[in-house]
Amino acid sequence: MKLIFISGPSGSGKTTLSNQIIKKNKNGIVLSTDNYYKTGLVSKLLPKFVEGFFDRSISFNYKLFKKDFDFIYKNGISICDRYYNFEKKTIQNIINETNNISFLIVEGIFAKEFSNTLNNKDYIFIEIKTKKNECMKRVVQRDIKERGKDKKQAENDFLKSWSIYYEKFKPNSKKNDTNKFIFEKNTDIDLILKKLFN
Repeated sequence: MKLIFISGPSGSGKTTLSNQIIKKNKNGIVLSTDNYYKTGLVSKLLPKFVEGFFDRSISFNYKLFKKDFDFIYKNGISICDRYYNFEKKTIQNIINETNNISFLIVEGIFAKEFSNTLNNKDYIFIEIKTKKNECMKRVVQRDIKERGKDKKQAENDFLKSWSIYYEKFKPNSKKNDTNKFIFEKNTDIDLILKKLFN
């Protein structure tokens, strides 16, 4: 199975790019790290004490994500979709069987961290580069609409998340970048698809 990781700061267009790839190549599936945050008391209490909680590894339910990732990668099928509700801090499980999966896209702010845990380095990595103000505009609109935040809180949270993301992922010259691609606003999606599937 082909593995594709898509990383970038909040609001950079990771989900949009993933959906564009799936639309043009139907036999794939997307696992978004956004749907694997911790639930219950942890996710309700810790954000009060940990600045930028949802942008830090401490908020990510690695165990559940790895379970789903391993199952899909091993079997080529997916049994259910998970959706995280940011207002209720719960994960909804929807039964939705997908068969004959030939490629798996992992996208989200934790995609890069997860890729670094794999022994199998045979994957393609896409890093999205975009302007800060464009990301902020998208994130603020989304957070007001879907996450119950007011404009000021959404802006403050975005600025924290931007700093945390780039602090976490300072350029590492030692890393092998053979299968790494940079995706920018003017990048041709068909060019990326050619690199991915040819």
